[in-house]
Amino acid sequence: MKPYKIPEIAKKYVEYDMILAHTELPAFPDLRARLLFVFLSNQRTPLLHSELYTLVASLVQLGMDTHDMIDESGRVAEKEMRSRQLKVLAGDYYSSRFYQLLAQAGQVGMIRRISDGVCEVNKLKVNFYMKMKQLKLSAEEYLNQCVQLKTELFTVFTEILDEKMARVWTELLQGLGRCEVVLDEWNRCDKPDRFNGSWGYWHILNVGTEEEKRKLADKHDEPSFISSLLAAYEIRGQLAEKLKHSVAQVQAIVGRLDSDKLMRELQQIGETFLRPLLPAASALNERR
Repeated sequence: MKPYKIPEIAKKYVEYDMILAHTELPAFPDLRARLLFVFLSNQRTPLLHSELYTLVASLVQLGMDTHDMIDESGRVAEKEMRSRQLKVLAGDYYSSRFYQLLAQAGQVGMIRRISDGVCEVNKLKVNFYMKMKQLKLSAEEYLNQCVQLKTELFTVFTEILDEKMARVWTELLQGLGRCEVVLDEWNRCDKPDRFNGSWGYWHILNVGTEEEKRKLADKHDEPSFISSLLAAYEIRGQLAEKLKHSVAQVQAIVGRLDSDKLMRELQQIGETFLRPLLPAASALNERR
């Protein structure tokens, strides 16, 4: 099996001075990419294009994530306008590279699979945003929708995996996706400007007082008001429990594997990505 080098390979398609100088980009989807690479490379007959498939999936995901960062709110200053324009161009560019890379490799069928996956993600986003706009989401529905959006593109590879591998792949993809989402929700707790639309927002909108619900619906986002809600409803503590539970589920799935090689490689992913989450969860409990 080749060593995992997808982030390094992706740099020549991602890192451009103008983009890096004038706008912020989302994080590279390294966790999902590494998981995909491990599964594609550990088939009974390892796939010849494991590295290529992982690279193009990562670029497409990065393109969609870049577009999701675009601020559509009203008029902005020239600097912010430049940043917005570059996000549009960068997202389009990252998304389009997969056509070229797969076409050069003669992988027309995979172009179709990934294109269908992008269409499915966009459908999910439309439905998700409509429910948010209509205030028709519970906190758990919000969390599940975020996990699905984060992992949906990578599910297009399920059908090319061995049947036994496919079942574990699906479970781990969902489990790790949930870890990512819950951790991001925790980070939002410390940023009042990101509270609107977060898990805590939907939780309080479901169980809060009528006055609190009214203020949230009216986009009342004074830091002191948000901080008081976070404390009153123990949002950090609840997310801590969700994070620990999600990590434990992933560890249990890995523990059921009967392939020592695959287990070792997945444990390496765990050491890189899951262990840092446990201190984070402990810290959350200490701040309850």
